[in-house]
Amino acid sequence: MEKSRECTPMVVVQAAAVTQDPSSFPSADEPSPTVLEGLVLPHRFRAWSGSHFEDDSDNLWKLALEGSGAGAWDWNLVTSEQIHSHRWQQMLGYEVGEIAHANHEFVSRVHPDDLATVSTAFTNYLQGRSPSYAVDLRLRCKDGSWKWIHTRGTVVSRDAQGQALRMIGTHTDISERKAAEAALRDSEERWKLALESTGDGVWDWHIASGREYFSKRLVEMYGFTEDELANKPEELDQRTHPDDLATMQQDRQAHFDGLTPTYSNEHRVQCKDGRWKWVHTRGMVISRDADGRPLRMIGTHTDITDRKNAEALVRQHAYFDPLTGLPNRRMLRDRLEQEIKRSRRDGLQLAILFIDLDHFKEVNDTLGHDNGDLLLLEASRRLRQCVRECDTVARMGGDEFTVLLTELMPETDLEPLLHKLLQTMAQVFQLGQEQVFVSASVGVTLYPADGTEVEALYKNADQALYVAKGAGRNRFSFFTPALQEAALTRARLTNDLRHAVGLQQLQLLYQPIVALASGAVHKAEALLRWQHPERGLISPAAFIPMAETSGLIVPMGDWVFEQAALQVQAWRRSLAPHFQISINTSPVQFQHSHRPDTNWVQRMAALNLPGDSLSIEITEGVLLDSNDSVTAKLLEWRDAGLQVALDDFGTGYSSLSYLLKFDIDFIKIDQSFVRDLQPASSNFTLCKAMVAMAHALGLQVVAEGVETAQQRDLLVQAGCDYAQGYWFAKPMAAEALADWVAART
Repeated sequence: MEKSRECTPMVVVQAAAVTQDPSSFPSADEPSPTVLEGLVLPHRFRAWSGSHFEDDSDNLWKLALEGSGAGAWDWNLVTSEQIHSHRWQQMLGYEVGEIAHANHEFVSRVHPDDLATVSTAFTNYLQGRSPSYAVDLRLRCKDGSWKWIHTRGTVVSRDAQGQALRMIGTHTDISERKAAEAALRDSEERWKLALESTGDGVWDWHIASGREYFSKRLVEMYGFTEDELANKPEELDQRTHPDDLATMQQDRQAHFDGLTPTYSNEHRVQCKDGRWKWVHTRGMVISRDADGRPLRMIGTHTDITDRKNAEALVRQHAYFDPLTGLPNRRMLRDRLEQEIKRSRRDGLQLAILFIDLDHFKEVNDTLGHDNGDLLLLEASRRLRQCVRECDTVARMGGDEFTVLLTELMPETDLEPLLHKLLQTMAQVFQLGQEQVFVSASVGVTLYPADGTEVEALYKNADQALYVAKGAGRNRFSFFTPALQEAALTRARLTNDLRHAVGLQQLQLLYQPIVALASGAVHKAEALLRWQHPERGLISPAAFIPMAETSGLIVPMGDWVFEQAALQVQAWRRSLAPHFQISINTSPVQFQHSHRPDTNWVQRMAALNLPGDSLSIEITEGVLLDSNDSVTAKLLEWRDAGLQVALDDFGTGYSSLSYLLKFDIDFIKIDQSFVRDLQPASSNFTLCKAMVAMAHALGLQVVAEGVETAQQRDLLVQAGCDYAQGYWFAKPMAAEALADWVAART
């Protein structure tokens, strides 16, 4: 952080070095001004001023927390420096900067009865006995009163030995909540008022009589007035969504039976205006009869509609194609597995159609991605019109679609449908002022005649599609045993691939990765290319799957690593001392044990390369199929200091959880989000959210596929750290990249 930049005043807290030895904490009977040094309690303050809080993208999460009324803090455990927001001072009744130089006063403000609790909570967290650091404590305000504060934090960065380097967290004023809890013990009316003040709606259910009492806030939450529900509280119960009733009753009964300490359930309630609102209801039985049967229950309703909408948006992008709205590969597989079970049970058959749009690339290249997207949208619409509602049309990516035809009788003739599909796709596409013609190639396989497993059926359909395209396109082909000839051809190409390294047919190109804030280039991605002596330049999309299937991806990956390691060694001398090259890996590489002479960590040590010289890009597929070998390899890289980037981020549902489970340093926003980046668009909102989330977890963000100045500017606005794409430079040879970087400096 640069102190010279203009920024909004903040407080930087200088604390003593962190200690993780619980014996180092004094007891509650021996408080002193330094009892919590190394914790969240400051030893010395100084004030900053300027626009740091607004400009630093790493603090976007702090802005969000500041806006919610919580005080944000960021603690560098290496330098022992803490940064607190304005809200922290305001909670104690001070003006910003008023207590900036008051040495030792902060510790003296901690209530003596809370010192031991804070020390214990912090020690338990650092030593792994507690999943998080969270504690309630009292602080003395300027006017001498005591205020309850809830502080929560988490380690977001560790060194190679696992020692904590950085913590972030919040200070939240919970005085009202504490007052509410005290009021509940004093008086029923008081607890109702206190809970109401938190913004939740309060309910009181007298189970024996069936009478329910709702607070003013609760009825207003659904658009009613107190008078409207004064004599008919059952009106609200009847507005619970029918699909949620069973789960709600099960959760309630579990609490009644003593299986859960509290009642907790999320369900939908229809508002007065007809809209559905998601609520989280919490409750507790406070009175039982002599036989233990519940007599009275109290609780709250919390509006969680915004959270549910956000979760729905994540699910939408996890299971549906963002452009066409069709099911994606993941959703298709789920449906196919279910339909196979159903067909096996009912004695039916199903068909899988792999569909590629012919000449789509030419349209995309000549008319641009916008028109290409319009074509894909229209193609998806036409495909849906050709099939029944019970059938599934999915987009697999690019111009590839899959159709799942279900509930087929053994005598069903598919050729009329296939001819209709080809004719429909061959009609003119009106793209704005442009008219284009494409066609479709279709590969067809049948269950159970051609196969009974998902992968076998996919393989059969792909072989049939290969034949249809090879026969001139604009046609369909059924899988037959004769298609093994096509597989033989691919086997020959795989055999050529075995000799590609030795014959020096493989080469690495490098695409620069630009720091958006400064324009500096200290990173590049290595991209593998194959120059076949007869077939010419072969796309990685064609030979990488063959390399994975044959296992050749392992020696090829070692070759890529060796070339990249030697290249980054040279560039660290000639371009920048901290230059980094990222290399892509395949899930298959994690399934093989490297020989000692090809161990990457040992090779880097032999070259005297530090771990951060290379960044290893992995796909979500690696994490989804994580086993002991995957975890061991990631831990080995982490211990050696190698950085790990999660590629194609945002296209899979489980990416969020894996950011916490594994040590990830970068996320790479998939180009599907960047391609349609527009101001006020949902993609822009998602990009900002992904950047904010990554920064809150201590990760950096790289955006792929940047092709326009507007996309770059929006990514800068979103706080993205790095970007790559044709707007900056295409992939190039090592010598060309060195010249390109030199020309920019």
